[in-house]
Amino acid sequence: MFDIGNKHYEFFDMLNQHAKYFNQGSKIMYDVMINYDTAQTKMEEIKTVEKQADLVTAETVQKLNQVFITPIDREDIFALSYGLDDGVDNIHGSLERVIMYEAGQPKTDGPAKLSQLLIKATDELVKATALLKDIRKNHNEILECTNRILTYESQGDTLYRSEMSSLFKTEKDPIALVKWKDILQCLEDTLDQTKHISDTLKGVVMKYA
Repeated sequence: MFDIGNKHYEFFDMLNQHAKYFNQGSKIMYDVMINYDTAQTKMEEIKTVEKQADLVTAETVQKLNQVFITPIDREDIFALSYGLDDGVDNIHGSLERVIMYEAGQPKTDGPAKLSQLLIKATDELVKATALLKDIRKNHNEILECTNRILTYESQGDTLYRSEMSSLFKTEKDPIALVKWKDILQCLEDTLDQTKHISDTLKGVVMKYA
């Protein structure tokens, strides 16, 4: 049965909570990149965060099926929710590879720097989703957040290419090379995910501002 009583602005709270989980996961990844010895403990943390993010996704979808009027297009809510959830999943996948490969401490600070950029980008996602409740009033601030995310993602692309180049030039162990190539790719893909979410946010602002 559809609920047609209001526009259900609680969807924005769910998206903001989702963004916070993505941000929390980014910090967990950074902790591992600066101290490999924490990997097993941090894996348990990211599993918990991932479960919490999955619950928010499930709650969002359930509510979308129950309500008639949403504050923004339900397709946009769906895209943002799943985009944020995929970000958390990507972090889990990255950390899973670090442990599965027994990768050890990175030989450069590149993976830590990529993780730092991911923290900065997800910080902006937290800010932007908190501003969605009044898009018309906050549209400039939301767009500023999305622009900063694009900057961080671009910086990440540059850093990723530099790290890959260095990896192929300096790593003599072919197995270690394959391990870190995959881990770096996963980190870069996760940073790309923040851009995809940012693009969706920008589209929402263009529709409703």
